[in-house]
Amino acid sequence: MAYAITARSLRRLLNLWPPFLFAGVRVRSIADDWRHAEVELRAHWWNCNYVGVHFGGSLFAMTDPFYMLMLVHVLGPDYRVLDHSAEIEFVKPGRGTVTAEFRLDPAHVARLRQEAADGSKLLPEFLVEVQDAGGLVVARVRKRIYVRLKRRDGK
Repeated sequence: MAYAITARSLRRLLNLWPPFLFAGVRVRSIADDWRHAEVELRAHWWNCNYVGVHFGGSLFAMTDPFYMLMLVHVLGPDYRVLDHSAEIEFVKPGRGTVTAEFRLDPAHVARLRQEAADGSKLLPEFLVEVQDAGGLVVARVRKRIYVRLKRRDGK
């Protein structure tokens, strides 16, 4: 399967995607080379919890698809890339606008290609921090992504 969408088009689609739209998640940018993305979550009455801070599900949702999406495009159609597991640690209450940045290091991607060359299943882990406007960490999310070179028959 070829992924012929541009980063700009995907950003626009994600901003209209109901789970993001209704949670208040906004994708600020996705780099044209798919190696960097920025996302924000603004506090509204509909996405805060009972005690008036960001709902944990919204904090997690804002981080959920990005490393998988970025790797799909950086590695290309010869690789099977799927979410495997995730974990969130709530560090402090999130108030106001919070942001998350996702980066793929070219050296890390090169290592993934090398390690997957023999058809091995890889489960690399990525960490993203959700920060408030003052740069303080609100939450840490660990994402484990399944990566494997597809067999010649496409499976």
